[in-house]
Amino acid sequence: MKKGIFNLLAFVTGAVTGSTVAGNLLGKKAALQEVMSEKHLSLFLMMNQWVKNYQEGREISSYFERNGYKKIAIYGMSYAGETLLNELKKTEVQVAYVIDKKAGNTLKGLTAYSPEDELEEADAIIVTAIAYFDEIRDLLEEKVTCPIISLESVIYEV
Repeated sequence: MKKGIFNLLAFVTGAVTGSTVAGNLLGKKAALQEVMSEKHLSLFLMMNQWVKNYQEGREISSYFERNGYKKIAIYGMSYAGETLLNELKKTEVQVAYVIDKKAGNTLKGLTAYSPEDELEEADAIIVTAIAYFDEIRDLLEEKVTCPIISLESVIYEV
């Protein structure tokens, strides 16, 4: 009889513990999905505004020209970074180098730095990883004296 009660208690304890662990894992997964969803929504809205600007004849290079930024660096070479680089190729704005965690020595024909590297001076650094802008800005402020600007700000101010 005691063995049966012990087994029942062990089963119930295991079930409760297992469901708590599973609940915690599901909670963490849901939280990660929410963060990623917000990140992708922000990127979508920014890219949508970029297209609207383009359709209305407002070029992103005008922001840099208006602010006197002739030589910039781009932080983040995923979709938005590549799009920015491609759009600036046909303008007077020079992309001096790129910064990316996954970068080798060159990327897209430009010198590529890791965020931990010593960075050259530029007129501004444009951060395309908009969801992580605050952390990236804090890291870069210790390395450079130029303005560190979110691509999102650029897009909405064109």
